[in-house]
Amino acid sequence: MENKTDNALVNVSKKTFIQVVILLTVLMLAAIALTYAIPRGEFGVTAEGAADYLDYRPLENRGGIPIWKGLLAPVLVFGSENGVTLIMLTLFLLIIFGAFQVMNDAGGIRALVGSVARRFEKRRNLLLALLTLVFMCFGAFLGQFEEMLTLLPIVTALCVMLGFDSFTGFLVSIIACGFGFASAITNPFTVLLASSIIGADPMKNIWYRIVIFIVMYLLMLGFVFLYTARLRKNPASGLTLAHDEKLRAAGGGMGFADEKRTRRVYTVFLLVCLALLACFSFTPALRDYTVVLLTACFLIFGILAGLLCGMPIGSVMKSFLKGIAGALPTVLFIALASSVKYILDEGAVMPTIIHAINTFTAGRSPFVIALMLYGIILVLEFFISSSTAKAILVMGMLAVVNVGLSKQMLVLIYTFADGYTNVLFPTSPVLLIGLSMIEVDYFKWVKKSVPLFLINLALVILFIWLGIRFGY
Repeated sequence: MENKTDNALVNVSKKTFIQVVILLTVLMLAAIALTYAIPRGEFGVTAEGAADYLDYRPLENRGGIPIWKGLLAPVLVFGSENGVTLIMLTLFLLIIFGAFQVMNDAGGIRALVGSVARRFEKRRNLLLALLTLVFMCFGAFLGQFEEMLTLLPIVTALCVMLGFDSFTGFLVSIIACGFGFASAITNPFTVLLASSIIGADPMKNIWYRIVIFIVMYLLMLGFVFLYTARLRKNPASGLTLAHDEKLRAAGGGMGFADEKRTRRVYTVFLLVCLALLACFSFTPALRDYTVVLLTACFLIFGILAGLLCGMPIGSVMKSFLKGIAGALPTVLFIALASSVKYILDEGAVMPTIIHAINTFTAGRSPFVIALMLYGIILVLEFFISSSTAKAILVMGMLAVVNVGLSKQMLVLIYTFADGYTNVLFPTSPVLLIGLSMIEVDYFKWVKKSVPLFLINLALVILFIWLGIRFGY
């Protein structure tokens, strides 16, 4: 029996690893410098114990965060108030990488992808359109984003088998989901949460958000088709040639079981995971435990599926550990990306930044204020990637400030600014991990995606203007 899977299914190339680490380290050092350049401050507290964003109080001491604390931020951040979330995200990624390595070595990816590829062999563009729509719906309706990393290896393998490349799979899964997250319709982490904080009806004028979703879907689809058209004309123009070759070499599996049996096992496995994901996403009381559930699901069923496919227990554990080893660099990405917000919080400069921006927006026209709010949230997004944390901060402040805009428009501006940059800013762990999984440099992604985000920005501004003009 020939073993074609000596390498891990997912590897972070040395070049990508070094570039990302350097970029995030520079951002971390810049955040440390900001704590010395910007005066410290704090917000008061309401009678209910919540932060009062209208009660800004400058602090006397101007000293920034201790240098040693700033440099150790990638470690200390795991002990902060967001530490549990970061630890769960880290475990989640390590476990799914391990589970997918077992799936690959058992021949599961080959079995599933081969079946779908045969069905859509002559309708490849239709499949890309359907994948883009499905992943955008995951973001727009369920607010899923990090969880979609679980499906990236399968989608990339499918695209490679159909004659595209791994970058195409990245576009129709992670990037499409990010666009759906921002083109939110019932996203619980943006639309529903922000609406509840500010007292808006999330169902009022929902037709406008549906129109926005359709337009952004067409934009995303156009970008995907443009890339694949160029790829067909010149296969050497692809961004993931080396990774695709590794994927083809690793796609043979170890041949422990027949393809039909393996396909059944992994079809059931993935359907159970998707069903549980949908169930938890639609249940508010369980929504916060989605990542925990998926982690347990991939840990238990990831190993069990390998055994059911005929792999010896020793081979299953070896594959699982091999997958975890390939994912270890992502732990450093998460730590460094999360350190920026931690440093600014510990340096007590974020309240000063927010207060200065809030003061600057006073007395402007509604459209100008809308654009300024959009810009403010974009700045906060760079440092605070968590949608929930930003919603509490931003919408809590806007709930008590009269800026001349409807509550629905404020929620729309928030969703615009919070979502699209999740697949652009280098402080987004999901973006960096997704790029590392297909071995694409961050700067290459930025260069390639400039036209997409420029058109996206123009459409966002247009939708804001139209919303204000017609009383959304």
